[in-house]
Amino acid sequence: MAALRERDPGTQLDEWSPRLLKSRLYQRILVDIIIGSLAPNEQLDESGLARRYGGGLAGIREALTRLALEGLVVRRARVGTSVAALDLIGAREAFEARCLIEVHCAGLAARNASDEEIAGIRATLDNGEEAVRANDQAALAAMDEAFHVAVAAASHNRTLAKMVVTLHHQTARYWLYVMRGPSADDGIAALNEHRALADAIASRDVERARAEMLKVLGDFPAEVKRTLEGR
Repeated sequence: MAALRERDPGTQLDEWSPRLLKSRLYQRILVDIIIGSLAPNEQLDESGLARRYGGGLAGIREALTRLALEGLVVRRARVGTSVAALDLIGAREAFEARCLIEVHCAGLAARNASDEEIAGIRATLDNGEEAVRANDQAALAAMDEAFHVAVAAASHNRTLAKMVVTLHHQTARYWLYVMRGPSADDGIAALNEHRALADAIASRDVERARAEMLKVLGDFPAEVKRTLEGR
């Protein structure tokens, strides 16, 4: 039997490298689902998506397949593909899983992250003020994903990191749904919470990193329920 190989925690979480066209198409569609440019229950035409995002049908289909595995789109034979509906119960369950996994990942990152990984975590927030001032929802969504993925990768637990990616995608659009049109002060406060978490990881303070991650995650279910039921 071949010997088991040690995985390099600094490598990509999967084969979807940002350098690949299929990954860029996936990322653009993902962000548009998160911010609502592709609305819940909206029917998705593959040819229309290829024109919109500048990719071929093969790349679009691969991206949609990945999004379907994450529960963000629904694919039905002879019906087609649509954006998944908003599901409060599913969102609550995914958020509860995020709290367990991401808090643990933050503590592991404080213990295991390299200096390069810590710099990478900080770098995801570099354009934060600009995005907040412009209320650029696409930029904020991309920044938040990059931050959480960077923290998870710095945990050096590949299995947990891959779970964080999927769970983040399943909950992010609910945050954006609640936070649409937030004040600049709220946006800066959230940005500072992320920076405090990065500082805790850099200081190698495991318990503080765990506590700061809880602050970053916030009281998601209550906020979402209040917003959705009030509409």
